[in-house]
This record gives sequence, C-alpha cells and structure tokens, in this order.
Amino acid sequence: MYGVRNPWRFSFDHKTGDLYIGDVGQDLWEEVDVLPAGSPGGENYGWNEMEGNHCYGAATCTTAGLTLPVLEYGHNQGCTVVGGFVVRDSTVPDLVGRYLYGDYCNGWVRSFLYVLNRATDQRDWPALAGGGGLSSFGEDARGRVYLTTLSGRLYRIVTIP
Repeated sequence: MYGVRNPWRFSFDHKTGDLYIGDVGQDLWEEVDVLPAGSPGGENYGWNEMEGNHCYGAATCTTAGLTLPVLEYGHNQGCTVVGGFVVRDSTVPDLVGRYLYGDYCNGWVRSFLYVLNRATDQRDWPALAGGGGLSSFGEDARGRVYLTTLSGRLYRIVTIP
C-alpha cells in the first residue's frame, strides 16, 4: 500500500485481521484508513493528491484508482488523529468490535464499527477524554486497551460510565 501521509499509529484487529491506520493530514483533514485482511495489497490511499476525501493543492482531482478513507474529520474538530485499536476486551461490552481513535490536540476519544467497508455507528466517548496530549493507544496480551498522554498518564479502559 502507499499514499499515506503520516500514519500516526496503526493496528490489526486480532479477530478479522483488518489493518486500521490513523493518518495525520497536512492542512485541514485527518483520516482513518482501513486495509481489509483479504486485500491483495497495492492500495493507493491518495496522498499527495487527496487529504481525506478532498483534493489537496488543486481545485479538481480524480479519485479513480484511489482507496478513500473510511472516516475523516476537519481541523475544526481537532488537529492530529491518533490511531487506536478495535476493542476485543469482553469486560468492556459497550466497546467490543468498535475501533477507538482520538485526537492529540483536543483529547477526545471516538469510535466506529467497520461494516461493509464503511465507518458506521460513530460515537463520542467523553468519559474517556483526557484533554489535550493524547499520544497513543495500547493493547496488552489479554486484549485490554490503554490510552496514554504526553504528560505521562496511562489509563486502562475498564468500564464506560
């Protein structure tokens, strides 16, 4: 695969084998890309012709032959996507099967379900937001998901209030 600008964390869904990529934009758009497990490879995710679903550096462009992101958000909502994990921890049933990702600047955490090559059922998780500085997600051998910040805080997701 090629055409990603600045992949900021990527992970495999241990159940499906799909690859999720948080790709930091240049000027206006952040994106999440998914490479399905059954793909033969060679996908072009569009950089530097596209930023998210938008032409980059030109008034018009073509999307022919490109694999567009499953999700994008503008810089009016944040500044840098932080890729996460598909939650498979059965002790947090509200999140099972959902891909968690966040934003570095605003610190919010969101999720979606990946269904038929689309991001569906998008949700915000304000209880997981730690403010700015969200730098990474992690997953341990038991499938438990963690969040960390640049200030050195580490959180394990145990429940959603």
